[in-house]
Amino acid sequence: LVTASCMVGPDYRPPSAALPAAWLETWSSGIDTRPTDLSRWWTQFNDPILNSLVDRAVKSNLDLAVAEARIREARAVLDASAAGLWPALDTATSFRRSRTSENAFAVGNLAPQGGGDLEQNLYRTGFDSSWEVDIFGGTRRRIEAAQATIDAALEERRGVLVTLLGDVAKNYIDVRALQRRLAIAQDNLKAQQDLLGLTKVRFDAGLASDLDVAQAEGQAQTTAAQIPSLEIALKQTVYRLDVLLGGQPGLLWSEFAHPALIPALPPQAQVGMPVELLRRRPDIRRAERQLAVATAQVGAATADLYPKFSLTGTFGLQSISASDWLVGRSRFWSIGPTITWPVFDAGKIRANIEIRNAQQEQALRLYEKSVLTGLADVESALVNYSKEQTRYRSLLEAVSAQRRALRSAEDLYTQGLVAFLNVLDAQRSVYASENDLAQSEASLAANLVALYKALGGGWEVP
Repeated sequence: LVTASCMVGPDYRPPSAALPAAWLETWSSGIDTRPTDLSRWWTQFNDPILNSLVDRAVKSNLDLAVAEARIREARAVLDASAAGLWPALDTATSFRRSRTSENAFAVGNLAPQGGGDLEQNLYRTGFDSSWEVDIFGGTRRRIEAAQATIDAALEERRGVLVTLLGDVAKNYIDVRALQRRLAIAQDNLKAQQDLLGLTKVRFDAGLASDLDVAQAEGQAQTTAAQIPSLEIALKQTVYRLDVLLGGQPGLLWSEFAHPALIPALPPQAQVGMPVELLRRRPDIRRAERQLAVATAQVGAATADLYPKFSLTGTFGLQSISASDWLVGRSRFWSIGPTITWPVFDAGKIRANIEIRNAQQEQALRLYEKSVLTGLADVESALVNYSKEQTRYRSLLEAVSAQRRALRSAEDLYTQGLVAFLNVLDAQRSVYASENDLAQSEASLAANLVALYKALGGGWEVP
């Protein structure tokens, strides 16, 4: 009863956080704020290859393996801390042969004759035991801190998992976007080369100038120069996916040999309510557990102000002769309590308590900051996603208009009604608009990934 009632230091209570009732950026269409399950959010894209990449990454990612090793480390620390509640028992057996100096005797007639008794053996075996009774709860506070550290390590692993899922999805989207942009560049290059051939024919027939030929050739070469940059970015992105899956560069290249569409968006983005953020985002959960660690460490430091009660004991056998080493007359023992209480340490213990109090305050502020950061991340992702939808719709209309303009410019140029520069300008506009549209489509998908990542979805995956 005494042991249970004398734990010094503050008892931990989870902090409360004020959260808004609704998100600020949910006014646009395509946002669903009803409670939702985001444990497998990437399946909303309905892309089997993306699903396969995610499953393999969860099994083989090296950052995830490091986080899991840290969990095992934290559990071992808990076991080491819990050992302090139990008695420690040591056993030892020894043999020693020694000789005493004849000159060590102050009176000559006390010295043994012939020096035979100066040498002797000593046989010893026994047990030593000590037990510090945790009266004021210092050990139990350290156990609390170790348990909260395990919880924080679990949340860290979940945070790594959330980041991993987002990175795999983002890089996969980038691969498909680069493949789309590469196809657009190659299609435009072919159209520009066809136009260059037509211009040369018209030049030979005296219907076009050398300036028209030079301009057409320059535009085709400019487009051709952009293709290697896209190919470089494509391979580098696939290599990043290789590393995320714990493989050597080039492992996945065969899977992307054939281009595919950018993953299609779900009808609505499911975001839930702000109150769900506290229980969903691993970084907020980890910050709360680190606050619990800091609070328990205040109690462990406070316990050093109070006396420590220990019970020590020794039992064994000791003899100068092996023949009677194990008989009852050779036994010895001792047992007794010990009380230690620091009287003067120049303020070291109180300074350590102040250190722990300051660390507790830091942990509280970091928790509050993590909540604010989480809210800001979600709001930023929401505004990016909603505004990119508006941009994407405008680019769709722009591409349609630019294609009509190109067809008209080509027809009028063939009839000799407009200058060749009009055709080149129309071609450049079409290529730029199509490229922007592909990038916007990828940005939409990537912004949705960032939104789910900001919401903390996916860590529930085993």
